[in-house]
Amino acid sequence: MARSRQLAPGVGRFSRSQAASRRGLYKGLKKSDKPAPAETPAFKEVTVGGDKNSGTRLVPTSKAPRFYPAEDVRQPKKSRKSPKPAKLRPTIVPGTVLILLAGRFRGKRVVFLKQLDSGLLLVTGPYKINGVPLRRVNQAYVIATSTKVDLGEFKVDVKINDAYFAKPTTKSSSAEAEFFEEGKPKAKEAFPEAKSADQKEVDKAVVAAVQKQENLAKYLKATFGLSKGQFPHQMVF
Repeated sequence: MARSRQLAPGVGRFSRSQAASRRGLYKGLKKSDKPAPAETPAFKEVTVGGDKNSGTRLVPTSKAPRFYPAEDVRQPKKSRKSPKPAKLRPTIVPGTVLILLAGRFRGKRVVFLKQLDSGLLLVTGPYKINGVPLRRVNQAYVIATSTKVDLGEFKVDVKINDAYFAKPTTKSSSAEAEFFEEGKPKAKEAFPEAKSADQKEVDKAVVAAVQKQENLAKYLKATFGLSKGQFPHQMVF
């Protein structure tokens, strides 16, 4: 079991999705498409002998139980609540520089673009400055700083949403193919050109806004870290 070491109270080193991926519980799930059972009618017609019995009679297909509970069994109440996206913190607005606390790019400074329908934050490095591409992050794993990038009237394309980051489904190879490929590194898939073009389009507007402020590019490129005797709850970001 992969344990997520806490970087701060309530903030783990790995996100929930990373911790679940490291545990590998998804490997034990077996999915099989079973045919839906045919619905049986409540009553069936049975032929009955005798002149005064009208020949046929409707009989219930399942017999009533002989015994029943003496007290009524309480049924759990169905919840009518639907999950709603998390409310955005007031310190996070488009153009705010955030510090990532977990994940592959922890310690990096990124620029917030917008909040997606799932409640996650869409951020970028930009990639040209510090190597952080367009990513989704949970606002629980970021520190909002007082530094802001003036993006003006720039709006992110509508197509960049939660479905944009969904992983493509890959067909599982046969056991024979896996046996002969054992020990060989898997072929690296090429990055989609469409996503590369989207990254360049977003970076073009963000980098232009960053270059208008002195030393802001160096600030975004620098990695955040704490030294001995420094406490984040006593700092003003």
